[in-house]
Amino acid sequence: MPKDGGIGASTVRREDIRFLTGKGRYTADINLRGQAYACFLRSEVAHGRINRIDTAEARAMPGVLAVMTGADFAAMGGNPAGWHIPSRNGEAMKEPKRPVLAHGKVRHVGDAYAVVVAETLEQARDAAGAVVADITELPAVVDMAQAVANPDLRVHDEIANNVCFDWGWIEDNRAAVDAAFKTAPHVTTLELVNNRLVPNAMEPRASIGDYDPGTGDYKLYTTSQNPHLSRLLISAFVMGIPENKLTVIAPDVGGGFGSKIYHYGEEAAVLAASRALNRPVKWVADRSESFLSDAHGRDHVTRIELATDLEGNFLALRTETLANVGAYLSNFATATPTFLHGTLMAGPYRTPLVYVNVKAVFTNTAPVDAYRGAGRPEATFSIERVVDKMCRELKLDPVAVRRKNLIQPDQYPYTTPVGLVYDTGNYPATLDKLIEIADFSGFEARRAESARRGKLRGLGLSTWIEACGIAPSNLVGVLGARVGLYDAATVRVNATGNISVMTGAHSHGQGHETVFAQIVSDKLGIPASSIDIVHGDTSKIPFGMGSYGSRSLAVGGSAMVKAVDKIIAKGKKIAAHMLEAAEGDIVFEDGKFSVTGTDKSKTFGEIAFSAYVPHNYPLESLEPGLEETAFYDPANFTYPAGAYACEVEVDAETGRVEVVGFACADDFGNVMNPMIVNGQVHGGVAQGIGQALLEAAAYDDNGQLLTGSYMDYAMPRADDLPMFTVDHSCNTPCTHNPLGVKGCGEAGAIGSPPAVVNAVIDALHRGGHTHVTHIDMPLTPSRVWSAIQN
Repeated sequence: MPKDGGIGASTVRREDIRFLTGKGRYTADINLRGQAYACFLRSEVAHGRINRIDTAEARAMPGVLAVMTGADFAAMGGNPAGWHIPSRNGEAMKEPKRPVLAHGKVRHVGDAYAVVVAETLEQARDAAGAVVADITELPAVVDMAQAVANPDLRVHDEIANNVCFDWGWIEDNRAAVDAAFKTAPHVTTLELVNNRLVPNAMEPRASIGDYDPGTGDYKLYTTSQNPHLSRLLISAFVMGIPENKLTVIAPDVGGGFGSKIYHYGEEAAVLAASRALNRPVKWVADRSESFLSDAHGRDHVTRIELATDLEGNFLALRTETLANVGAYLSNFATATPTFLHGTLMAGPYRTPLVYVNVKAVFTNTAPVDAYRGAGRPEATFSIERVVDKMCRELKLDPVAVRRKNLIQPDQYPYTTPVGLVYDTGNYPATLDKLIEIADFSGFEARRAESARRGKLRGLGLSTWIEACGIAPSNLVGVLGARVGLYDAATVRVNATGNISVMTGAHSHGQGHETVFAQIVSDKLGIPASSIDIVHGDTSKIPFGMGSYGSRSLAVGGSAMVKAVDKIIAKGKKIAAHMLEAAEGDIVFEDGKFSVTGTDKSKTFGEIAFSAYVPHNYPLESLEPGLEETAFYDPANFTYPAGAYACEVEVDAETGRVEVVGFACADDFGNVMNPMIVNGQVHGGVAQGIGQALLEAAAYDDNGQLLTGSYMDYAMPRADDLPMFTVDHSCNTPCTHNPLGVKGCGEAGAIGSPPAVVNAVIDALHRGGHTHVTHIDMPLTPSRVWSAIQN
């Protein structure tokens, strides 16, 4: 049983009190003395040459303080990609400059080319309407196949075929994979689209730049998942501000889903405007701006082939993918379709041979980057759809086929043909648990009941694996990463025994303030209420890499444990002196340092007080104070995995799909707070169902975003979702981090889309519509109805 409020307890999220009572402090809530307001002008065409921007009338309007255009930022550096991915022929990737504001050309609708700063937001908006931009519209390219094939349609003039890179993984496998396909008894081929999504965090992006002319210091308040990365990029690449002169503060952040990992040009623009005006400058995006300018997610077109024998044993798998990166490279855009996607194409299976080819393609659309799951959902969807299609072609049971191809518990550590080493897992156990909690045995009765109401009922399955906490730094550096992937924590014990924990991870909905306090409380035996978690302010926290990719607990939490271990080790030295005992005889348990075999002890609070009031203290050998910092760079990814089942009802007359049941059996390793884990899975599944049935960012042939508001972009609502059944009892602890944890934040978004689509196809086949072998997401009523009608 977990300790009261410690590791394993379903402690209620303490940060929710301030959120639910309106006491959260988001960037938009911050107002600095003398602040001005910024309004960005954004391109209305997807591709155009900027001939002239006339700002004279705008500058003369009431309250206007400045109008800045791309020309004012032309000498600054560009916002770089975080990974260099070479092509399979060894050629360097194409990396065009991404400016703070567009200069010379605009390359997607929403591309910012000027900013107006005024005393009030209304004055800034009025003046923005007076800026006259002479932009010659040029042909735009939106379709990736057309972008690659037509050399006359160039997003960037210097890139003839719009290809950023042509990546192969693992290139040495290619000949063997091709040979296996030539001799395979059966080959299943599927062409599919992983639809483009808009992240739609509850809080739009916002930034406040604040320059102090007296000290030369800059402060940036911003909606960031990764404040240290933003500071590094602004300092080293974009503006050249000395890093010690720039503080980035990410206060409460209302969701991110990946879209707030990156540095955006608006952040640099408000800093530059503040410097020019010697006063703070604030910008808050409206929802329309978010649709146009936030980094989108997914957008892959894939051809996947699976070679098997006639009994469904996997022999080889290969894929060819066009991955849309939009008009510019966002910070993780090159890693998402490659090392976060290609390396997962073995899934949880013992497929002996795998080859992956990805072409990253520039188009005249908003940049595309990591979105909840980031490459892993795309890989899982491709695998699980082609497996189901193969089972139908060979008339095999999809459960039995998956079961016999899964990696077995006695095969760990397991090296995949795409370069990963899975340290632990039990995939048959999660599959068995899923069959139990989803009540597979009762499905036929439920199907008959649906048929009596004129509905087609289907059952879909997916088994999945994820790689979280990408690492280690020295390996990913060889593969092309341009940053380290460790994290850090500082544990400061105050003289009165309460604790401040400064973490490089950032919370934007995950419940870090609760879970991190639980861990420290459990380790030190003191109440969680005595522990304060500090994050988001680069002037207070150690250099860490933020929160994304389900890394916060496995990497940031492990750094915290290491720092606490240092605190305990120092405490033992202090206790040994105070208790006149050998250090080796001191044990620490339940908040007390004791001498083994005696009743002599000191509380944690007494040791802390002695560290700061060192009257009875080994000063000759030990410094006063009780504060420790630890960095943790993982030896490997963590590998959560699971099995998901979805039940749907389909109305064949209208094509409407209703999800009537959803069950998840997950392996997250050791679980720190089951309630929070359940919430993370619920949210991920909701987003996955949204992708499968509702959401799609669509552009017309001219690059105009057709789904630029909630009138056209369908988000899942409460009545679109059933109650979810979630289980995480089949846990196999991670072998290489001190907590034994894996990751849970993205699981639901990874395993759910293929389960939903497989369920719909199953319903149609059971209803006699066997000609339908695939429907691209989202499975809207019109698409399902059209498929039924052939």
